[in-house]
Amino acid sequence: MEYNELFARTELLLGKEAMQSLAGKKVILFGVGGVGSWCAEGLIRSGIMHLTMVDSDRVAVANINRQLPATTQTIGELKVEVLKKRVQEINPHATIHAIPEIYSEESSASFHLEQYDYVIDAIDSLGHKAHLLTTAAQSNAIVFSSMGAALKINPQQIKVAEFWKVRGCKLASALRERIRKGSGLHKPILCVYSEERLSNKGEEALPDANENGSFHKAQTNGTMVQVTAVFGFTLSGLVIQDIVKNA
Repeated sequence: MEYNELFARTELLLGKEAMQSLAGKKVILFGVGGVGSWCAEGLIRSGIMHLTMVDSDRVAVANINRQLPATTQTIGELKVEVLKKRVQEINPHATIHAIPEIYSEESSASFHLEQYDYVIDAIDSLGHKAHLLTTAAQSNAIVFSSMGAALKINPQQIKVAEFWKVRGCKLASALRERIRKGSGLHKPILCVYSEERLSNKGEEALPDANENGSFHKAQTNGTMVQVTAVFGFTLSGLVIQDIVKNA
């Protein structure tokens, strides 16, 4: 099956020139958990041909309720490797790079953000996230970011706004405070967010909610796939819309 066969229904809507543009763009995605994994799926099923995925975590039982690579058969496997296999089955012509590493200030230069057209942030760590956004904003890439998707159940409340205009999100507020103290952002960054904020009701489930991730979370919060997946698909949609607009 050729590229044009796999994405005939997409080309029918977008046209040949847009498909050629989609196939030529390079995207790097940081974080392939509850948000990022669905973003990867949305990108590949839309015709993106060059995707790099960065995440050091392995699939945990507590990921199964919302993360695309997580099943009872993939527990213990690297998320990026599970996803790479999946998306290459969707489009075997795509060039997929799976990097099982953590983005940090120390490792940032190794990712060569200048090589990409789009940088997508779907990581949880406040410090790493702030550094990624400020660093990516200095590159020529277009940057999209996910704010907090936990403690929400209503996908109809999900919105998109420029970073400095996001309201009602504690993660966005903490990021703005940290970034104001640093170098700031050198370009607009569209963010996916929701003002909905519920409270955990099932504290007795905490012992089973540990994901053994690559960094310690100050608090473990409940999450739902109906929200995290829409966050991820919205991020992928922002990329596709931008490419089509400029094709």
